[in-house]
Amino acid sequence: MNQFLDRVIRAARLDATLYEEVEADPSSMSQAALIVVLANLAAGAGAIVRFGVTGFAVVVLAALLGWVTWALLTYYIGTKILPEPQTEADIGQLMRTLGFASAPGLIRFFGFIPALSGILAVISAAWMLAAMVVAVRQALDYESTGRALGVCSIGFCVQALFIALALQPLTVQ
Repeated sequence: MNQFLDRVIRAARLDATLYEEVEADPSSMSQAALIVVLANLAAGAGAIVRFGVTGFAVVVLAALLGWVTWALLTYYIGTKILPEPQTEADIGQLMRTLGFASAPGLIRFFGFIPALSGILAVISAAWMLAAMVVAVRQALDYESTGRALGVCSIGFCVQALFIALALQPLTVQ
């Protein structure tokens, strides 16, 4: 458990060595998945106030599907469209690093407090995007942070669209 908590903290601190560590450690996939689940349960806790129990379930499910979708999309964009000469990665490496990059999303738990929900959504989104950039730069062996930012920005937009579409039926009245 100490290793897991240490990794969560290092991921939230944007520690590049952590992302290298989990990239190289196939056994960390369950930890990456747990972080995604916990971060999205936290988001769901915030969503329950606004959207009810159904919204909670939709947010959590959409986020898990979004993680897989984002990893696949990031893999494709990063290795096929925008690779650097030394880029070498597999989908597992991206899923692990991107899973750990969800660690800043744990702050969304406090979104159940109405006065905090909006600002926490913005802060966690920006923080997770920064973590994703570090994760992608390390997983794809990029030298260019700008290239990693470009790949992440595309993936982030696709995931945001995916979640917005999933929530659409709950917001239409």
